[in-house]
Amino acid sequence: MEQAGVELVALSFVDNSGISRVKAVPVARLAKVAAWGVGASNSFDFFLGTDSIADGEHSLGPVGDLRLHPDLDALTVLAAQPGWAWAPAWRYDQDGHQHPQDTRALAAAAVAQLAERGLTARMAFELEWIATDANEVPLPGPAYGYSRLSANHEYLRALVSTLDSCGVEVEQIHPEYAAGQFELSIAATDPVRAADLAVLTKETVRTVTAAHGLRASFTPKFEPGGVGNGGHVHLSLWDGERNLCAGGTGAFGLTSTADSFGAGIFRRLPALLAVGAPSVVSYLRLEPHHWAGVFTAWGLENREAPLRLIRGAAGQRDTAANLEVKCFDLTANPYLVVAGLLFSGQAGIDADARLPEPVRVDPGSLSPADAAAAGVTRLPQSLSEAVAAFEADDVLPGAFGPQLATTLADVRRAEAAELGSLEPAELCRVMRFLH
Repeated sequence: MEQAGVELVALSFVDNSGISRVKAVPVARLAKVAAWGVGASNSFDFFLGTDSIADGEHSLGPVGDLRLHPDLDALTVLAAQPGWAWAPAWRYDQDGHQHPQDTRALAAAAVAQLAERGLTARMAFELEWIATDANEVPLPGPAYGYSRLSANHEYLRALVSTLDSCGVEVEQIHPEYAAGQFELSIAATDPVRAADLAVLTKETVRTVTAAHGLRASFTPKFEPGGVGNGGHVHLSLWDGERNLCAGGTGAFGLTSTADSFGAGIFRRLPALLAVGAPSVVSYLRLEPHHWAGVFTAWGLENREAPLRLIRGAAGQRDTAANLEVKCFDLTANPYLVVAGLLFSGQAGIDADARLPEPVRVDPGSLSPADAAAAGVTRLPQSLSEAVAAFEADDVLPGAFGPQLATTLADVRRAEAAELGSLEPAELCRVMRFLH
């Protein structure tokens, strides 16, 4: 670190509201901090995105302390912040026990449980954001337009170059539909690493955007009536070197195991929204005909389905085929997303579940009779509905553990109480730059 010019190391964790919280230490103290940690309050588990602190069954208020221990295997020199490095942190109590609300540890536990079955997963996050000028006006240019790329070519080049220097493999970057909107896709990797990269990439986007005199908004809904920012997740299931999302005898080449895994996720989409769409503003984005995936439907390359299979080009499907979850956004804690998807998928394997018939049209275009026949209904339309589905689920609360599961519900209800009565325009304004 000293040879790289690093003077300070940021240690971060993501709270239950999806905000990355941080403490930093001089690099000379890194070895001591790796051994003994650095203090951080228990109360962060109850922070809302607005920095209000919720009450909850397991809240200790101002009492108690945790220790942040950097994961040195993930230590990264920050190309966008000269003199700085970053490491995601594990959270332990003062006696060296894993904190029951350490969401990174929960994601690692879900990966380990999958490994006990002889399986692995590869995951990747897509990030969408809106870049604005200093007056919060989105950058101009047509949807997916080359002119928007051309006008901002130095910004986008600097962003990808910086991420490359941090070891983040960018697969593609392009202007998106909304004014000022861009999308960046990261290459698939180990699930915990994928969540780490989502955190690192998001903060790098924020830093590079600011260095170009702009602001980055990852909010699910920048303004009422506009197109929202998603946080799509790609996931493939592997048995050794074999991708189980391809080469099978099921629908579109899914193997039986991948079908069950996908069915476990599909069945729990209402409950998973409390994890992957965890903010009141998330539900302004979840509208029909906005490619957000708001119905209980799945299909091949169906961008209106919350779960879709992407096969990839012929000749490449044995490596490229994957499931995409489209109804999540970037107010989510990515470690909770990893854990929720992996636990749900494994429950589907245990139950030998099967995906329903795929939907080959926009599910929002189905008549009431056709929708009923296909079992297509709306996913939760509010955070409160999603929390109720989460609490009623037969797998996720138990997999997350009673303390974390209860706290998630407490925090979500507190956000709904604080922000749920705001008019959409005011809600968008309040949340625009928090995440």
